[in-house]
Amino acid sequence: MSSQYKTNQHLVYPLLGVGEIKEITERNFKEKKILYYMIYLEVSDMTVMIPVDKADELGLRAIVSKEETHNTLNHLGNAYEPVTADWKMRYQMNLDLLKSGTIIDNATVVRALYHRSKIKELPIQERKLYDSALRILSDEIMYSLDISRDEAGQLIFSKMED
Repeated sequence: MSSQYKTNQHLVYPLLGVGEIKEITERNFKEKKILYYMIYLEVSDMTVMIPVDKADELGLRAIVSKEETHNTLNHLGNAYEPVTADWKMRYQMNLDLLKSGTIIDNATVVRALYHRSKIKELPIQERKLYDSALRILSDEIMYSLDISRDEAGQLIFSKMED
């Protein structure tokens, strides 16, 4: 079995963030040899083992292209539909979007919660979701465009302020 990703490659792991494959290793599990990605997640300072054959199922994906990043940044500047005022419903909708793992869904969450926070302070759970979505988005933009984390953050906010 071969792996679709390689050592030192950065990947997005939905809800957890951007990580780097430190090694691809074989381990015994229940009498079988299984190939694993050893992924270091800087934001939480932890390494996770992901079975190579479960990577797609878990939503692991490569950093998007520069073109897709620019499309996402443009998406941040688009008009948006205000979401429900019921924060629990809104939280679940946003959590489902983040679980999908796509950069556009992640940007949609960031944009909606950013604009919502301008109107009214976000409840703590939602604030944590926003912070997490923003961090994942800015990290992916940073690696996609090969810029600093600060520059990625500035790009995101400048698009949402337009």
